[in-house]
Amino acid sequence: MSDLSNKDKKNKNKCILCRVAIPIWLQLSLVTMLIIFCTTISLGYLFFQQEKEQLFDQTVKIGMVSLHYFTSNSRIPLIQDNTLRLNTLIREALEIDGILHAIIIDNNMKIKAHTDHDKIDQAFRGFGIVENQVQKGDITYFEYISPSEQHVLNLNRPIVFKNKKLGEVHVGVSIDFIERLIREKTESVIWLTSIITFFGILIALGLGFRFSRPIAELVHATREIGKGNYQYKVEMNRNDELGNLAASFNRMSRELWTKSLMQKSFGKYVGHEVLEMIMADPENEWLKCRRCRATMLFTDIRGFTAYSEVNVPEVVVEQLNQYFQIATGVILEYGGYVDKFIGDAVLGIFGVPIYHKDHMERAVRAAVKMQEIFSKSSKDGNLFLASIGIGIHTGEVVSGNIGSHVKMEYTVIGDSVNVASRLNGLAEAGEIVISKDIYEQLKHRIVASPRPIQTIKGRAESIETFLLKGMKDDKDIDDFIRDVKENNIP
Repeated sequence: MSDLSNKDKKNKNKCILCRVAIPIWLQLSLVTMLIIFCTTISLGYLFFQQEKEQLFDQTVKIGMVSLHYFTSNSRIPLIQDNTLRLNTLIREALEIDGILHAIIIDNNMKIKAHTDHDKIDQAFRGFGIVENQVQKGDITYFEYISPSEQHVLNLNRPIVFKNKKLGEVHVGVSIDFIERLIREKTESVIWLTSIITFFGILIALGLGFRFSRPIAELVHATREIGKGNYQYKVEMNRNDELGNLAASFNRMSRELWTKSLMQKSFGKYVGHEVLEMIMADPENEWLKCRRCRATMLFTDIRGFTAYSEVNVPEVVVEQLNQYFQIATGVILEYGGYVDKFIGDAVLGIFGVPIYHKDHMERAVRAAVKMQEIFSKSSKDGNLFLASIGIGIHTGEVVSGNIGSHVKMEYTVIGDSVNVASRLNGLAEAGEIVISKDIYEQLKHRIVASPRPIQTIKGRAESIETFLLKGMKDDKDIDDFIRDVKENNIP
């Protein structure tokens, strides 16, 4: 159990680290600094290695040159046992940087010449513990630690005259001298690396901010577009890919703003649901005329012509707009489609273009709620709202785009539409008149009383109509009234 809990904690910590947001400027800066640092360190390391090898090889060469010089010039003095000449020759070795000692010994291992004059004519006792001994031809060199704790590279070569060995020459080179030179070079390289790294960090931070700020601005612009602020623009004067991206983003936002305006404006003419169907699939077959069943709801104001003749046009329009606002709001609330305004009449369609199985009940409920809202709202002084009659009928219609290539509209036509219009003419102010087809389908859900059989214009036979009084399970409409007032309806 403890192992599982530890694993869960580790996974949780990993998830937390994954969710930590690292700004892109910091990412770019860190990556650039890492590249500069690794490159500088790598080049510095290679430089140190090469410099160390070169200094060591150069020191060995100096020792070999000195060794060759002493060997060539010590043969005759050694044969003549000319100690003064040999020591004069050795003394010249000290003038070379890095040379610690030079020794000439004879075949009897007796020191004939030495940079330390106190050791002349003494027996040569060697150098103690030696390391890294290398033989190159007749030259041997190795490393050892002197009594004064100096790290020395000793090179020795036999002195030969006419194939006869006369003695040996030893030259000691300071390895500490080499390391001191390397340290000096290292300090120079470290300073140079530090300067390069410092300016590299400044450049990295500059590049990070230069590239992250435009990206951050584009991210902010994207959020503004997501909120619906299509007029937001990205101000970015750059002649690179980010500048092109900003220009493209501004073009996109401008096009979205234009489409949004068109959508809002167009939606007021064709209806929200029709607009969504057009936007989703403009080539859909539903745009073509097709036969279907639907329910039509007509509203009309009684005495509108007489009222408008004796009142100020601005007041008439204001009250008319309130009436239209309530009527369209209720129709849309119950899933209907506002087909058109015909003077002071409103035609609402239920069942097309979005099909609902209960389109008749939706239309009836909408009419009942509409009249109740009209009744309550008329108390505020809008007499139109107390003078509205409603007619409802259901039947077959032809729905689709009707018009010319210049202008088209989505609507319904058919005898059923005409019947609904005639039923609306039979309704008095505040009444709802429904057809027999509506009553037969919903008689168990509605409260209605039969009206006298009527003969309507355009039809030879009479039709049965019913006066709708309400629904058996009506809901309170106070919430809708409140929504109407909150929408600043005059």
